[in-house]
Amino acid sequence: MFVKVCGITSLEDALVAVDAGADALGFNFYRRSPRYLTPEDARRIIEKLPSTVMSVGVFVNEGEPEQVARIADTAGLAAVQLHGDESPEYCSALRDRFIIKALRVSHDFEPQAVKEYETDAILLDAYAKDARGGTGRVVDWEVAKRVRELVPQLYLAGGLSPENIASAIATV
Repeated sequence: MFVKVCGITSLEDALVAVDAGADALGFNFYRRSPRYLTPEDARRIIEKLPSTVMSVGVFVNEGEPEQVARIADTAGLAAVQLHGDESPEYCSALRDRFIIKALRVSHDFEPQAVKEYETDAILLDAYAKDARGGTGRVVDWEVAKRVRELVPQLYLAGGLSPENIASAIATV
């Protein structure tokens, strides 16, 4: 199992997550998020992390791929998570990096859509009309199971807790 804790805003939180076993930490560069960090603030945290911990920048409709690349370089990110409406072509423009494309699973989500994205991983999050993650809503794990058969790596997000994580893993 691979665990990424997202929304890191302080070195203290980062170290607690690492001590608890996190494999990766997410740093939010979406300006509307209450967990937004500047690239410079993220870098100060990332520089103090063990080299075994993957640092992931979370972006939502950032603009041009070059802007994402600049922020990733400034922050010292190991991976980029695109959590907005980025097209397959947008993702491909960043292929020199480890790319995680987040897709929101709604009632009409088509698992085959993931095949359009040439990324290193797909992250599935529950759909919410007015939010891009962090809602606590659970993804339909049966849909996730179908997606898992189509992609090299699948990450689950949304509503995972100590009470349901074993069921999520067993189902997907």
